[in-house]
Amino acid sequence: MMGQDHKNLRRRIAPNFTPKALSTYTALQQIIILNHLKSWVSQSQSQSQAQAQAQAHNSIPIRILARDMNLETSQTVFVGPYLGLKARERFERDYFLFNVGLMKLPIDFPGTAFRNARLAVDRLVGTLATCTEMSKARMNKGEEPSCLIDYWMQDTLREIQEAGEAAPPFSTDAEIGGHLFDFLFAAQDASTSSLLWAVALLDSHPEVLAKVRAEVDGIWSPESDSLISSEMLREMKYTQAVAREVVRFRPPATLVPHIAAERFELTETYTVPKGAIVFPSAFESSFQGFTEPDRFEPDRFSEERQEDQIYKRNFLAFGAGPHQCVGQRYALNHLVLFIAMFATLIDFKRDRTDGCDEIAYVPTICPKDDCRVFLSKRCARYPSFPAVEDLVK
Repeated sequence: MMGQDHKNLRRRIAPNFTPKALSTYTALQQIIILNHLKSWVSQSQSQSQAQAQAQAHNSIPIRILARDMNLETSQTVFVGPYLGLKARERFERDYFLFNVGLMKLPIDFPGTAFRNARLAVDRLVGTLATCTEMSKARMNKGEEPSCLIDYWMQDTLREIQEAGEAAPPFSTDAEIGGHLFDFLFAAQDASTSSLLWAVALLDSHPEVLAKVRAEVDGIWSPESDSLISSEMLREMKYTQAVAREVVRFRPPATLVPHIAAERFELTETYTVPKGAIVFPSAFESSFQGFTEPDRFEPDRFSEERQEDQIYKRNFLAFGAGPHQCVGQRYALNHLVLFIAMFATLIDFKRDRTDGCDEIAYVPTICPKDDCRVFLSKRCARYPSFPAVEDLVK
């Protein structure tokens, strides 16, 4: 999208990512992360007991586990109470079909993976449009927002009332359902990639892990039974730098299509014509400009060095300019929360084999072995958080 339409849409999306909205999301994110981490450790220990006599590996691959955690997080944060249990099960099946079709040739015949994916997307968007309709009804009663769609509809309803008979653009249930699906896709696969590389890189850089644990221990204690607040999150400067370095060192989406808005001289011998589709490499740009770019070094994002500002033309994991990712702050919060909780609550070790950290495309990038790890409980006891149902009415 370009021009005024693009500006109008981004303006309508902006209320979804205010500090108040992000604070609502971080509470939900932590509760879901904790529930899944406890399940991961339980699975690892169960597998360990079952395989002890066979003296087999008791590590578990966490790619699918992280994907499932992110899917639950996205569903809860984005549409909260409007997606019931059966609807979530159908949603997960359709999202699986979409992911499979994404990696296949675009042959649109009945029975092909691509056709199944296309139909699944239609159903997913329809489900999200229904959630939008339900949120509008609830926000129209003046109730407090409890998820992203509520914040969006609260502002949209105000604009609809001000517009009178002529509904403002991008305000129908179907349109918003389509944009919600875009959010879901962006939050799901890209985030899963970053979580996996965070685990792999923390394991291979124990000095970084030690600094993360020391910082988090000085700010938050699991025994407090309190959620990590927005203020605490802002205090975790080093952990935030680690998250940004994970995204730089292993950008989830390596190629992002753009359209050239004008003629652009790429080299002395080639000029990109206006209107051409261009696939800049967010991966290659991450290894240009930065100080010793091949090193995993979170301190490059410290307040003293600020390499994300000095080399911002090369830090393209979230895009740049008017089309920069609108959910960047949400995505980084999720990664910081995961790193802080995973490092504090869990002892872990990679099950290292030849080539385990080579890059696999699924379609975002992840470790070739799906990030196999040995897991055990590190904290004296897990924190006692409220249930999601207590926050999402």
